[in-house]
Amino acid sequence: MYKVIVIDDEPLARELIKSLLKNYPDFEIVDACADGFDAFKSIQQHNPDLIFLDIQMPKINGFELLEMLDKPPAVIFTTAFDDYALKAFEAHAVDYLLKPITRERFDKAIQKCMHQALYSNVASVQNMLQEQVYEGYQHRIVVKDKGNIRIIPSDDIHYIEANDDYVKIVTKDASFLKKSTLGHIEQTLDPSLFVRIHRSYLMPVKQLLRIEPYEKNSHIALLHCGMKIAVSQTGMARLKSLLGW
Repeated sequence: MYKVIVIDDEPLARELIKSLLKNYPDFEIVDACADGFDAFKSIQQHNPDLIFLDIQMPKINGFELLEMLDKPPAVIFTTAFDDYALKAFEAHAVDYLLKPITRERFDKAIQKCMHQALYSNVASVQNMLQEQVYEGYQHRIVVKDKGNIRIIPSDDIHYIEANDDYVKIVTKDASFLKKSTLGHIEQTLDPSLFVRIHRSYLMPVKQLLRIEPYEKNSHIALLHCGMKIAVSQTGMARLKSLLGW
């Protein structure tokens, strides 16, 4: 028996999937959620084998939800996105159901599930999250904070620091760890607003107060928040290009 959670902000979409899944007694729906916050709690509680996941939802989207999970279950995306937005994920998810979902297409997705081990998808989902191509740049970062989900607006960020397998996101009030790479975070943020000044540091341009020389051919960035950050030669070149120096 496979445990299933349906996650979609549209009631009709949730009911449709629940109805279509009635033909498959080996798949048991343990919950249905209307947003990512409820889904996060439900996944922690039920530990499902498979989730049907909408991409565009209120509060947090489907990709942000998956980033919060230490061990993502197998995923079938249910989305109104055009094919171009799905190409980056074709090798990773169990399947994609483009809305409006038909019974024939749904049946094919379930058959695909039944012909592969669901748990083998976990590593693929984690890889997908490092390779994903967002539709436009993000203006926030979603983190897991003491078992809860917290949304950090990009305007609140003082700087982001690489920290082993995590990044440390520093704001005025606190700092947060997120399991990700600095390179991945850099790709999701607007390059006209954030600049990688060092292999270990990413900062918003508006935080830059001044650049000071430091030892031979090196510099230090002094931020408005009071932090001093080393600027690499490559980082200095990025700053000059961005600021037109």
